[in-house]
Amino acid sequence: MAAILPSSIRVRTTVGVALLALVCLTVIGVTLDFLVLDRARTQAFHDTQRAATEWIGSFEPGKTPTATPLTSVDLLQLVDSRGRVVAASKAAEGLPPLSTLKPPPSDRIENGTVCSPQHGCLVFTASRLLPQTNRMFWHNETHFVYAAMREPNILSTPALPIATVAGVLLLTGLVAWGNFRFASRMMSRVEAISTRMSEITVSDLSLRVPQPPGRDEHAVLACTVNRTLARLEQSVELQRRFASTTSHEIRTPLAGLRARLEEAVLYPDDVDPRETVSEALAVTDRLVAIVDDLLVLSRLRAGAPAVHEPVDLGALIVEETATLPAGVPVHVYADPEVRVEGNRIQLIRVLSNLLANARRHADGGVEVTAERADGHAVITVTDDGDGIAPKDRERVFERFVRLDAARTREPGGTGLGLAISRDIAQAHRGTLLIEDAPRGAKFVLRLPLLDTAERPAA
Repeated sequence: MAAILPSSIRVRTTVGVALLALVCLTVIGVTLDFLVLDRARTQAFHDTQRAATEWIGSFEPGKTPTATPLTSVDLLQLVDSRGRVVAASKAAEGLPPLSTLKPPPSDRIENGTVCSPQHGCLVFTASRLLPQTNRMFWHNETHFVYAAMREPNILSTPALPIATVAGVLLLTGLVAWGNFRFASRMMSRVEAISTRMSEITVSDLSLRVPQPPGRDEHAVLACTVNRTLARLEQSVELQRRFASTTSHEIRTPLAGLRARLEEAVLYPDDVDPRETVSEALAVTDRLVAIVDDLLVLSRLRAGAPAVHEPVDLGALIVEETATLPAGVPVHVYADPEVRVEGNRIQLIRVLSNLLANARRHADGGVEVTAERADGHAVITVTDDGDGIAPKDRERVFERFVRLDAARTREPGGTGLGLAISRDIAQAHRGTLLIEDAPRGAKFVLRLPLLDTAERPAA
């Protein structure tokens, strides 16, 4: 069915274009025929009128008019009012009057066509002589001059209509053939894309549709499809790795929990039940934290809408650091009015993750700054610990990445905090990077300032 449908489309398209071309070409052909025939007829009458005028101009008193025909107008006659031929050209000698048409005094020159079995069709001009000419030569008797020529072949034969019909049919056929070839070529591209798309499955997204050369609609379509497939393949691959890593992260504490509970069941006299329950609760809390972070991460990756409002980051940092538990000291240096448009809860989560990460790895203290620079709010969180190697500065933002046991295997940690923080930054059209510092790790969060940010549509 998929192969039949494009063929029927090509046939219907070709028939429609052929009919439209036939109508248009027929109108054009008829118009051209009319113009050509009218031009030929007008030229013939012009020649006969000129021949008649020149012959009349050659009349001399006291002499019998002698006809000197033009090349094409060889039939000339001078006829009196009684229909007798007074003078004639050599080709018209012995012939009856060429026509019985006698122009009236109000219109002395008239054109016409006359046909006879003997001579075929003639194009002629009948001229009524002026009264003074009749008075000078024939004692006021009215005379007429007839100048005629055989009708041109283009007027007397059907050659032109036949040629026009043949040309119209030929051009219609060429248009239909060209349209069919063009449609076949276009549809073949669509069929190739459709066929390849039908071969692509979720289990194998590496295939790409053939991209035709050029920049027409099919090339743009194929390019767009291939870019979409590339993003889809990347997304599916990330999901697969995420599912594999997540299952491993959840399976590990579950396996430990199961082993601990089995040990308590098998050796009730050797295992303290309170200690077992406490450890089980701790593992359960870790699993709940992982699930919660996974939900947050999935919402961020899905682009779930969040309510945005003006937020003063300097004031927010001061508020959050004031509620920190005792431990590594945090020093805050915040400029006033560092305002952004964002979701307050999500921004608090970013600050909490960065502060918790910095305090875990600091030796003596953590420094937090908030300032305005180049239209952005720039938040830096710097610790004085061992720092992060340049080659690992992007890896730490991946989910469940562990650089070493000291940095990532803290009690209650999920390994998702930095990944969530970067996604929140990107959701606010900002960035979260690790930059060089004299000592320790320096996390830099950049967000558009409120006065330069684009407000969301109401």
